[in-house]
Amino acid sequence: MRDPSRSRRSRGAGRRIAIVGITCALAAAAAGCAESQRGEGGGEGGSFTFGAAGAPDLFDPFYASDGETFRVTRQIMEGLVGFKAGTAEVEPELAESWEHTPDGKSWTFHLREGVKFHDGTDFNGEAVCKNFERWYNQTGAGQNNALSYYWIENFGGFADGAQPSLYASCENPDPATATVHLTRATSKFPDLLGLPAFSMQSPTAMDRYRANDVRAQGDSFVYPEYAQSHPTGTGPFTFVSYDQGNAAIRLQRNEDYWGEKAKLHDLTFRIIPDETTRKQELESGGIDGYDLPNAADLKSLRDSGNKVEIRDPFNIMYLGITQKNNPKLRDLRVRQALAHAVDRENLVQANLPEGAEVATQFYPETVDGYAPDVQRYEHDPDRARQLLAEAGASDLAVNFYWPAEVTRPYMPDPQGIFNAIAEDLREAGITVNAVSKPWNGGYIDDVDNARADVFLLGWTGDYNTPDNFIGTFFGTPTNRFYTEPAPWGERLAEELRAADGEPDEARRGGMYQEINRKLLSEYLPAIPLSHSPPAIVVSENVEGLIPSPLTAEEFAGVTVTG
Repeated sequence: MRDPSRSRRSRGAGRRIAIVGITCALAAAAAGCAESQRGEGGGEGGSFTFGAAGAPDLFDPFYASDGETFRVTRQIMEGLVGFKAGTAEVEPELAESWEHTPDGKSWTFHLREGVKFHDGTDFNGEAVCKNFERWYNQTGAGQNNALSYYWIENFGGFADGAQPSLYASCENPDPATATVHLTRATSKFPDLLGLPAFSMQSPTAMDRYRANDVRAQGDSFVYPEYAQSHPTGTGPFTFVSYDQGNAAIRLQRNEDYWGEKAKLHDLTFRIIPDETTRKQELESGGIDGYDLPNAADLKSLRDSGNKVEIRDPFNIMYLGITQKNNPKLRDLRVRQALAHAVDRENLVQANLPEGAEVATQFYPETVDGYAPDVQRYEHDPDRARQLLAEAGASDLAVNFYWPAEVTRPYMPDPQGIFNAIAEDLREAGITVNAVSKPWNGGYIDDVDNARADVFLLGWTGDYNTPDNFIGTFFGTPTNRFYTEPAPWGERLAEELRAADGEPDEARRGGMYQEINRKLLSEYLPAIPLSHSPPAIVVSENVEGLIPSPLTAEEFAGVTVTG
């Protein structure tokens, strides 16, 4: 998952709110109100208040790339496909089934019938195609990578033809069917349609509230009315309000939901940026849960009676190596020396949460194409020194970048992780020049523009395909690891393109296994470090939460008692 880090009450939904609900929406920061509604409000599961680490950018997931937007819109909207609860496994959602042509270029989706958007608009094949055509026909600011990030990353270009697009067209031969045509086969289809960015949204609401009227203003964007206060999907909750004064977003159960209705009557997200404050609010009853608790707090949270749920690890942290500025790093032996220098076993045990694992390659073993026989780099400072000497790099010095003012699911303690690895490098005779910048205050910009020699970074998978991991990292000949093509950069990019485009699943898996072997033995553009299981915590009164390895929890099945 990418790591980038004004409302009126919606029509209809607002008219159905009880007076007590309106009072709490306007004063959602008050813990007492949250307490008073637990088990009440006409729903068997009462009300649930979640402590969000930040404010959503907007409520139109197509224009979003931040987790806080997706956390909210995931409750409101659904895609053609979804992910089975507690896994990264694709399952039917608004499409009951699908099939594709042998060449993998045409996909026919058989849709659920009788489903309506929150505004009463029918969900059907025409609505599916209108969503695809809306995405494909973005113009102006809508084509900016900061807005259409997930479209550009997964589909490529737009209808203007300036860049090639994976998408070709969509047709709806009848209300219960939609066929999506692609320009080439890809391993990530239809899994990518489970991303929140590709949720189905009401064509009627998008037209009425001018969903595409986004415009640039300096370094930021001005969003239309739809994105600010009228997000309209088919999901188990409807949007009620965003009370910016009290930093609270209020959703309500969709009483006309096509499937099993949400157990909760009300769902509120309180925006609490400080992690310590989120912990205090949980302990005082002001919120019912929050994400990514500090690993050092897990024991005390459990001792207080809270439920700390540990997600299965579906991420990777790696030590990136940039070959642009330091010619010595272009020698494979030098990169291998770095790999031998790092004590990954100790790093995982001393600096990462319980359940973390040493990574041997760039995605977890649950992903297709994982190779059990890749080259391993055991901690061996003497071997690292030997390799450096053979490469004429015994005096190697590196600018080692690490991010400040941030934690990530795969990197909960950047400074501690940096300190541990830096000490390992020094033990192998490598001079370390530390460079630290805030995540959004220069760090990502410097890393993306290949200014770091070595750096800490990682990824939480969006869906369960190899291309979403190593295709994202190394799929172009020039990237943050080498801004000028490495001798093998184009070869690796071509190997990744060929594997992604192979329609035969068994053959594709073998191709990815071979790529993983080469990544560790011949290429080594980075060093895989660890897979970390991020935690989510809820109070003892919360039942039914299913932790997601994608950090994509849905709250419709949650109940709050007491």
